[in-house]
Amino acid sequence: MSGALRIGVVGGGWGRAHIDNYLANKNVRLVAFADTDAKRREDTVSKYGIPKSYSSAEEMYEKAKLDVVSIATPNKFHMPLTIAALKAGCHVLCEKPMAMNAREAQEMLESAEKANRRVMINFGFRFNPQSQALKKAVDRGTIGDIYFGRSVWLRRRNLPGFGGWFGRKEISGGGALIDLGVHRLDLALWLMGFPEPACVMGSTYNYLGTEAAREEGKSFDVEDFAAGFVKFKNGATLEIEASWAGHIRERELMHTRLLGTRGGFLQRNLNEGYEFVSEIFTEEDGVHYNMTPAPPYPPAPNAMEHFVESILNDTPHTATGEEGLIVMQLLDAIYESATTGQPVKL
Repeated sequence: MSGALRIGVVGGGWGRAHIDNYLANKNVRLVAFADTDAKRREDTVSKYGIPKSYSSAEEMYEKAKLDVVSIATPNKFHMPLTIAALKAGCHVLCEKPMAMNAREAQEMLESAEKANRRVMINFGFRFNPQSQALKKAVDRGTIGDIYFGRSVWLRRRNLPGFGGWFGRKEISGGGALIDLGVHRLDLALWLMGFPEPACVMGSTYNYLGTEAAREEGKSFDVEDFAAGFVKFKNGATLEIEASWAGHIRERELMHTRLLGTRGGFLQRNLNEGYEFVSEIFTEEDGVHYNMTPAPPYPPAPNAMEHFVESILNDTPHTATGEEGLIVMQLLDAIYESATTGQPVKL
């Protein structure tokens, strides 16, 4: 494919991050925007100078003649809007999580195959330059064969606004696990090379969120804390934790730790914020070495830039729909195990 790609964005919430990245890319033309909320649509078009806006994504697909669509809506609409875009001949970059569940994700993949179009999931933590450098180190064999991982995103108190879609399972599909845990789960799986899962156990809790919602007279039917344990067919294991609320010291805690046969590493956030530091731990001749990779890191494209480049150059892209499906299967299994109290075989 040659020439600038024609881009449309659906959703004026997190979709604005997509818009910012597209506007910085000389290989695309942001030509259309869709949102069902008239005020948000008007504000977004005014701020970014987007040529054309629509009250429905389907109308945009029909009239705007797009090459690529970014979908940044509540989770419930990821599948139908993606399938409609694929049928209209568009490649799709969909926000995480890929869908409400693995069944929907599978339908999206089947539609992409029929349409001969791409689906990519916006697993943004992969595109951190530090994460890209760690991935190269893992692939070089720096820490050997990975046999254990732990990946967490915990918040002391950051519950979503009650009454909104985040706390309603019918729209979100779940709570902290599908919102925050999905990121840390994908990052760990990607760094581990996506080993094939064998079985999953999980637990979910909503004590703090339910009580806070009750005090405000609002509904809340998803978890505020979740923990999962995945055992892979190669013998490796992975622990995953996610919370919107919990009695911890930190306001916000993110880290991913992997242990391998030759070394290990830890990526963690600094000052309870969104800057990260990495540490690599190895041993040679009985001597322990601790290394802290420091910037500057090689530049890394953001998800939008990477997707556009892969389409224009006809090269593979990362964060594929197939990987998104695996993540959804594991999320489903954690939720199922939490409900039944039994391990789930995959």
